[in-house]
Amino acid sequence: MKHGIESKAYHYFEIVVVQVLTLLMAVVVVAALLHLILNILHDIFFTSFDPTNPAIFQAVFGAIFTVVIALEFKRSILVTSERAEGLVRVRVVILIGMLAIVRKLIILDLGKGQSETLFALSAAFLSLGAVYWLVRDQDRRDGNQGVD
Repeated sequence: MKHGIESKAYHYFEIVVVQVLTLLMAVVVVAALLHLILNILHDIFFTSFDPTNPAIFQAVFGAIFTVVIALEFKRSILVTSERAEGLVRVRVVILIGMLAIVRKLIILDLGKGQSETLFALSAAFLSLGAVYWLVRDQDRRDGNQGVD
């Protein structure tokens, strides 16, 4: 009986933590989005904004990816709180990691001879892709169709 009470208390604790994290992530996403909008508007109206300039393109899309990653992280908190399967959580974490690497690849200045960084990011991305494929394949064999 004591185990059931502890389990329910922990479940309610998790619900509260998820709600607080969701609220905090929403605040971060809104702040990042407002910051992005203000920076782009400032650049368009008060600087010589050239979206064809690779440095500007990288900076803008890097900032956009930051907001997308934060949104995906917020969504993953909500989705995983509703499910008990560990594989769903692993897949979401892997996908967020892959998004972060893609963001870094977009903002990476290849003209500065960062071949070691490019190789390391590529190896990390391929490794995460392989782990994602293995986890997804195992999930399919088990008959679970979780959230991607």
